[in-house]
Amino acid sequence: MVGVRAILHADLDAFYASVEQRDDVALRGRPVVVGGGVVLAASYEARARGVRGGMGGGQAARLCPEAVVVAPRWDAYVEASARVRAIMEEAAPEVEPVSIDEAYLDVTGLERIGRTPAGVGAWLRRVVRREVGLPLTVGGASTRMLAKIACGAAKPDGLRVLAPGDELAFLRARPVGAVPGIGPATMERLSAFGIATVGDLAGLPEETLVAWFGAHAGGWFHRIAHNRDGTPVRRGRARRSFGAQAALGRGPHAPALVDARLLGLADRVTRRMREKGRAGRTITLRVRFGDYEAITRSRTLPLRTAESAVVLATARELLAGVRGEVAARGLTLVGVAVSGLQADDAPLQLALPLDEDADGTWPDEPDDPRAVDEALDAVRERFGTAALTRGALLRAGAAPPAWLGPADLVEAADGAPRSGQSPASSPA
Repeated sequence: MVGVRAILHADLDAFYASVEQRDDVALRGRPVVVGGGVVLAASYEARARGVRGGMGGGQAARLCPEAVVVAPRWDAYVEASARVRAIMEEAAPEVEPVSIDEAYLDVTGLERIGRTPAGVGAWLRRVVRREVGLPLTVGGASTRMLAKIACGAAKPDGLRVLAPGDELAFLRARPVGAVPGIGPATMERLSAFGIATVGDLAGLPEETLVAWFGAHAGGWFHRIAHNRDGTPVRRGRARRSFGAQAALGRGPHAPALVDARLLGLADRVTRRMREKGRAGRTITLRVRFGDYEAITRSRTLPLRTAESAVVLATARELLAGVRGEVAARGLTLVGVAVSGLQADDAPLQLALPLDEDADGTWPDEPDDPRAVDEALDAVRERFGTAALTRGALLRAGAAPPAWLGPADLVEAADGAPRSGQSPASSPA
């Protein structure tokens, strides 16, 4: 069919846990949990017992007491991801990574040289297994959204490439929860209107969906039900944010430890921004409470910044705004992100706070926090990121944080809505 695209979605299965099982033969076939206080990843053996990513370590232990808990090894995950990405680059002219363990590939037109979408997917799985030692699931369709759904249906370690004539029947048989971006809250809203499958959505006029859910969400539901997703696969998709988050365990946590985590996060995020020559205006704090409900709070500055002190001061103010909820509900995760990235030649935000001295005068020669940032960057570039540690981290007695993901590995639209992300779902 002329004009039909061919998109593949490739996703490494239980990536972190699979790397651990690959590198330690004693873990193969056993339930493996990566991360202690909060589960970062679970092998399929652990998932069969109900263990899921983001779950508290205590709950995971109750569900699967025989699970082997291992600490994350980010260097191994980075190395494996880079090797898989190199193989993908051989397979397709356009590859768009969307996280450390998944990517979209546009293989449109390769049939003219004898490479069908199913053939490319099979080759990818075979070569990744042989050269990297990891299972890879691949889904294929004419749109990004449906390729991802097909990939989910093929898991684990499978291949499902849909022919254009089979797409709508496959899509409409899926439960609405299989659509990327439709989470539990949105599923509950849809269920209240008797909508359980994508076919149920397709059977409703767009006007009805708009009346129920609003113009934006209603229109989006109508488009996905009819497989209308023209989002392209773009190799150089612009990055929209820099972020990092740290799991804290169930606590309770001393204020000094939480503040030390914020400092470390601000330091990490802004260091990566400076490495890329980027700066942003919007600071976002993410908090997950003891009951695992997550919220975000944001503040937009007048001018862009990449200074650790500015991001930290803003994050502290945002955290102070939810201090009461934290005290009542506990805290299991904190994250910091900077978005609203601008061109390098845009005006820079001055250091905050812009306060007078105690005697009511402005300081003659204020300390420039950028000089500290630049000095830290220079040392870490030469001797490694572990060469220097903030004193506040040591004073708080904070062990190295359990980072939930090296967000800087994703050069494509970090923090941006993925293809098919529902406008009706919560950003948290």
